[in-house]
Amino acid sequence: MGNARTALFNWLYARHHEGALILRIEDTDTARSDVSYQNSLYEDLKWLGLDWDEGPIKGGLYGPYKQSERLQIYNRYLIDLIQKNLVYPCYCTEDELEEERQRLILSKRMPRYMGKCRNLTEEERKEKKRLGREHSFRFKITPQIIEFEDEIRGLMRFDSEAIGDFIIMRSNGMPAYNFAAVIDDHLMNITHVIRGEDHLSNTALQLMLYQAFDFTPPAFAHHSLIFGKDHAKLSKRHGAVSVKEFRRKGFLPEALRNYLGILGVSYPGAKEVLTMEEMIAHFSLTKVSRSGAIFDEDKLRWLNALYVRNSDTCNLMERIKPFIDRAGYDTSALNKESLKQIIDLLKNEMVLLSDISEYWEMFYGERKNIVRRARSLLENANDEIIIKFFIDYLKKNNGNDEKIFQDALKYLKNKTGKKGKELFMPLRIALTGRENGPELNRIFVLLGKDESLKRLCDVLK
Repeated sequence: MGNARTALFNWLYARHHEGALILRIEDTDTARSDVSYQNSLYEDLKWLGLDWDEGPIKGGLYGPYKQSERLQIYNRYLIDLIQKNLVYPCYCTEDELEEERQRLILSKRMPRYMGKCRNLTEEERKEKKRLGREHSFRFKITPQIIEFEDEIRGLMRFDSEAIGDFIIMRSNGMPAYNFAAVIDDHLMNITHVIRGEDHLSNTALQLMLYQAFDFTPPAFAHHSLIFGKDHAKLSKRHGAVSVKEFRRKGFLPEALRNYLGILGVSYPGAKEVLTMEEMIAHFSLTKVSRSGAIFDEDKLRWLNALYVRNSDTCNLMERIKPFIDRAGYDTSALNKESLKQIIDLLKNEMVLLSDISEYWEMFYGERKNIVRRARSLLENANDEIIIKFFIDYLKKNNGNDEKIFQDALKYLKNKTGKKGKELFMPLRIALTGRENGPELNRIFVLLGKDESLKRLCDVLK
């Protein structure tokens, strides 16, 4: 969800300023760059309606857009830094680095690389190679104060003394994120980078590399992160945290997009339900909060219910069908008009598209299951009397289903003296096996007189 929100902010900013959104796959960490992850990313972005102007699939003037396909470019720039004497080979192992890190933590100092390999002689380096030590390349930090004006947070300052020499090329020949990103941003003419505040320290490293290459850096904006209601960083213990999970649960992309767009952002009139056009028109980095954004799934569910209710029924039918199929119901025999009438009735009751399985059973579930639940909910003799009188009226009268229903209710009121919930509830339970749901008259019409009569008689039996 955090990545989706970052993508949305970049998309809104690019569209607001009539710029171009670049999708770049930063896949130099092979353990975290499986092709399936990339395909999921494309799918999530497309589902959310966030298109990109340059990048994989689309192409563009500055490709390739996968870092794993740009390794020759990074090697050229590494040679440039070697020639400038701004980098050096580091032979430290992971265990040695972790040992140093723990020692610094125990002495209550900032964990950083202390420059163990920085001043190795040529003979010492040859000895490391002879012992089979692989080496990475580290960038030499010089004492300085790094400053930049963040588009959201204002002036940011970092002391290079607290950073330590950092890796720009790993021992496996893959560039580190900060090194590759600086080169790509420069070569791709990137003007603005909008990302989470957890990248602030990366920006300090990147600015030193921009300086070393004599590149002009882009503008940076670091938005707040998303937190759970307990103010801890959003994680799986808070529930669903990926776009795919929310999609599977039955959220609409426009609802999720709307919610992510207002999460930590203010719009004119404190408006919360916005079209994509409105978000584009009014999005501004000056309106993005510096404080952490609290993810409230209840509010997202409220927003989703609103979008479901206001959706075009024909469009909603196509979106709901997979959820009906997943619940084990076959819609192939249903004519389009019947399906449309049911969806039109149920969309006012649903919060999520997956809720359809719960309501669909009212119309196409096993009658014996509905009857069994109804029997357990009907409480007293009055319920039985109401159902009996209703059956009697239906058996003796024919005609339009809607009119029969209304006339039967009038008949019941006169016969029993009951009204309101006392009158409707036994009928609702007997027909649907539920105590709540859409308007009873519309349910009756969709079921039809014959099916309604069968269910009522089954309950009485």
